[in-house]
Amino acid sequence: MNEREMLELAAKAAGYDTSHPMNAKRLEMKPPVVALLVRRDGDVVTTGWDPLTDDGHALRLAVQLGICIVFMEDCDSVGAEHSAHGVMIIEAMDSYGTRRAIVRAAAEIGNRQ
Repeated sequence: MNEREMLELAAKAAGYDTSHPMNAKRLEMKPPVVALLVRRDGDVVTTGWDPLTDDGHALRLAVQLGICIVFMEDCDSVGAEHSAHGVMIIEAMDSYGTRRAIVRAAAEIGNRQ
């Protein structure tokens, strides 16, 4: 699964609508733009939703979905866990790895919906 597919599934899990035509056009840009225009109940939430690069988007996504972030210092890893959905994602313990673990966990939840 590529980053864009992960974001779309994570957005689905969070209850966002990603069907705006701008999202398809962004993939045709040089270079392609991964960030999504997301809507909720017809209203635009943001035109650049990308929890893979934005700490605030990632944290709000974790809170919205009840994803627990676990730091495992003995193995320099971070986990994003949602026990009700049986999801546990492990990534490297750094800012990017933490955001990516959250998005991967959210994408897995979105994939099960």
